[in-house]
Amino acid sequence: MAVVHGGAAPDMAAPTTFVLLRHGETALTGEKRFSGSGGSDPSLSAAGRRQAEQAAAALSVRAEGPVRTERPLGEGHDIEAVVSSPLTRCRETARIAADRLGLDVHLEEGLRETDFGAWDGLTFAEVRDRQPAELTAWLGSPDVPPPGGESFTDVAARVAVARDALLTAHRGRTVLLVSHVTPIKTLARLALGAPPEALFRMYLAPASLSEVAYYADGNASLRSLNETAHLR
Repeated sequence: MAVVHGGAAPDMAAPTTFVLLRHGETALTGEKRFSGSGGSDPSLSAAGRRQAEQAAAALSVRAEGPVRTERPLGEGHDIEAVVSSPLTRCRETARIAADRLGLDVHLEEGLRETDFGAWDGLTFAEVRDRQPAELTAWLGSPDVPPPGGESFTDVAARVAVARDALLTAHRGRTVLLVSHVTPIKTLARLALGAPPEALFRMYLAPASLSEVAYYADGNASLRSLNETAHLR
């Protein structure tokens, strides 16, 4: 989907809105370990399930409307579909939210996390000690994958394909997408037309909520990022 900046008159029709929910914590989250799509596929921890419940409660309140001015998520439109990464931590988070919303969960392969290859399950410090040259190259270019893994350029390509397919399937609707750090940051980055380096300048807490609206004329609007008020 081409994102238009400037020049074109804005499309005032109802946008397609993606509410983006990062999954809750797993045992690896607190240890700050790489946790991608090529490793052990951990489940939510007890804390992660609580976070998912808190996010689900916030989403159900949103669906009831009307929206208060201090609530930044969307315009009060009901969430009409729930789509999740196929990885366990997302499916569990999505199921908790979908049960609260009375919806089914549909899986989308393009929303899975980056495959971190040989680094999956390791901390940043462990990777730096074991493979410093490879880590430096990875940090220096979105085209460089971790050994045996997937580059951020490759992730962006599949996320864009998934985004476009979901926009076609859900035009004019509000959809909850349950995913991971890299895909959610990528959707935000692409909406802003920001460079790949922007991925390193965003933070997403577990079970945080973000939102992007897409208009028929190709414009996109990042409405919120890393909303965590529901977790306090």
